[in-house]
Amino acid sequence: MFEKFIRTKDIGRILQEADQTTGLRKTLSAWDLVLLGLGATIGTGIFVLTGIAAAEHAGPGIVLSFILSGVACIFAGLTYAELASTVPIAGSAYTYSYATLGEGLAWLVGWNLILEYAVSVASVAAGWSAYAVGLLNTAFGIELPKAFTACPALGGIIDVPAALIVLLLTYLLVRGIKESAKLNNILVYIKVGAVILFLLLALPHVNTANWTPFMPMGFSGVTAAAALVFFAYLGFDAVSTSAEECKNPQRDLPIGLIGSLLGCTLLYILVSAVLTGAIPYTDLRTAEPVAYALKALGYKIGSALVAVGAITGITSVLLTTLYGQSRIFFAMSRDGLIPNKVCKIHSRYGTPYIITWITGVLVAATGSLFPIDEVAEMANIGTFFAFITTSCGVLVLRRTNPNLHRPFKCPAVYIIAPLAILMCGYLSLQLPAITWIRFVVWTGLGIVIYLCYGMQSSKLNQNTNNSASS
Repeated sequence: MFEKFIRTKDIGRILQEADQTTGLRKTLSAWDLVLLGLGATIGTGIFVLTGIAAAEHAGPGIVLSFILSGVACIFAGLTYAELASTVPIAGSAYTYSYATLGEGLAWLVGWNLILEYAVSVASVAAGWSAYAVGLLNTAFGIELPKAFTACPALGGIIDVPAALIVLLLTYLLVRGIKESAKLNNILVYIKVGAVILFLLLALPHVNTANWTPFMPMGFSGVTAAAALVFFAYLGFDAVSTSAEECKNPQRDLPIGLIGSLLGCTLLYILVSAVLTGAIPYTDLRTAEPVAYALKALGYKIGSALVAVGAITGITSVLLTTLYGQSRIFFAMSRDGLIPNKVCKIHSRYGTPYIITWITGVLVAATGSLFPIDEVAEMANIGTFFAFITTSCGVLVLRRTNPNLHRPFKCPAVYIIAPLAILMCGYLSLQLPAITWIRFVVWTGLGIVIYLCYGMQSSKLNQNTNNSASS
């Protein structure tokens, strides 16, 4: 049994099977991937988490929190870039683990990525609903009934806007990735414009006295905030899930991964510094800190424009995260670890339409019926797990296959990869104990499913049995 758990899949075989079975259309350019990464990453982090993390944990030291999380992500991103260019296949960290660390661990990575994506999409959908309902009320005087704009735990019946936006974007993803990418690009331009507008309006009002004390809760507050705002960086993983739909994945994937990470980190640092400089951090305990700051500074129109930018930003996060979720399912089904019938490619649109709809419906139900603010931390711990295994995979592959063609090589890999592992491990330890308990329970459930279904149904196992019988 242990031998099956640690069996790896040959990279040549992975590439061959993908060529034979993908059916996905190669339409994405390097710039599309950069925008995909920005679309998946710039959203909740800037427009929601900056204020909450500053008010509750780090104060003005939130700048250091974003730097700490950003450096950890950039280190992990460099290892991702090497494996993405070497194994340009849908599935992200799941596929990389299958090629380097074994089937069992790959399953657990994929299993936790499923939770990460589903929870983060549901969480962001609820945030989108709150912004949209608030904007309707502020700008047009339209007040929607709470019964249909909040989940049961918050006094409502169902959060209809959260469900509708997820289902609408699911439909768009089914229609085709190129069309979805075009919408994402437009949304990214709008939300980056909103961020720049905030910086231009708020920068003249920065008062350095607001940065004192810089770390009111000490460095422990900074690290606690870093673990929380890590949620802001989950999106860049979605770039690597697009490998089979890139025109030139071996060149474009590293550009998309590293370019989007650097861009996001720079914007996060600038926004958090200006935000805490213009407004006392104690006033930022709000779900819309950026819009609130401009309103407090007297820019009502600017506040409304930034609120629109926030809605478009969150929309693009939903779109790209739903996309990444469906592609991980697709990769796992192709390996036989989940039933492959659910990942059938649409003959006209060239997308895995069945699993995309299943994902969309489940996420819409979760985001509209359940309160997920606490459970959202599960997204962080799943990502830490994926980043750590990917960094380990790079080191293993350098040892086991040193002559493998690597279009992009992680610089100073024996320094960068261990640093990525250590930093992600350290930040994961800052998460609450209940998050670790949920992670252990979810992982245990995944092991049971793998032992009962995946281990026997995997194509690698079937091929081994066929070879033995012949």
